[in-house]
Amino acid sequence: MLTHGDRTVANAPAIFEMCKSSRAGLFGFKNKGIPLSEMKSLFSYMKQCEKRTVLEVVEYTEKECIEGVKIGVECGCDIIMGTVFFDSVNDICQENNIMYMPFVGQVSGIPSVLHGSIESMLQEAEAYLDKGVHGIDLLGYRHAGDPETLIREFVSRVNAPVCVAGSISSYQRVDEVIDAGAWAFTIGGAFFEKRFGETHCEQIDNVCEYVAKRES
Repeated sequence: MLTHGDRTVANAPAIFEMCKSSRAGLFGFKNKGIPLSEMKSLFSYMKQCEKRTVLEVVEYTEKECIEGVKIGVECGCDIIMGTVFFDSVNDICQENNIMYMPFVGQVSGIPSVLHGSIESMLQEAEAYLDKGVHGIDLLGYRHAGDPETLIREFVSRVNAPVCVAGSISSYQRVDEVIDAGAWAFTIGGAFFEKRFGETHCEQIDNVCEYVAKRES
């Protein structure tokens, strides 16, 4: 994710240009931080580079969530992650053949913080999946309780893709997410803080190679 502090960084296009040949297959950013025209151009270029595109919408009211998802529609992105679940948002995604992966739990603030019990989040996930969402955006390491237990239990009990997003800043956390069986995970701010190396491209490939070795 070309984001830091839950906002798209101003030089996102330049960073992607440097990293377009990296091993990462999914690239994305948030719905705030750069102009819409720049978002559309960047998503289009990502697709030309054969990347799957993700817009993560960190909004909490229905009006703001709808506005964020409409940005994703206009940009032609493949996956919408985030938003508090609303039927109206789900309808927009389904009408436009966009994979929708909403938040579960009580999410608030920027950067976001997650509250709620594992059981309540599992119940939410089941209800959303029954309504046709593609999967779930789990802010596991933003949880105010026990993130490791939440991730392990949630992923093992949800029969759908789960993306663990936010605050993955070490190989230990990468290991925990892989061991839990998550479909995917995002890294944004940690790359800007050089937690996995020096340049963005080096860090992305370091993580991709690490995951490949773990899965081989």
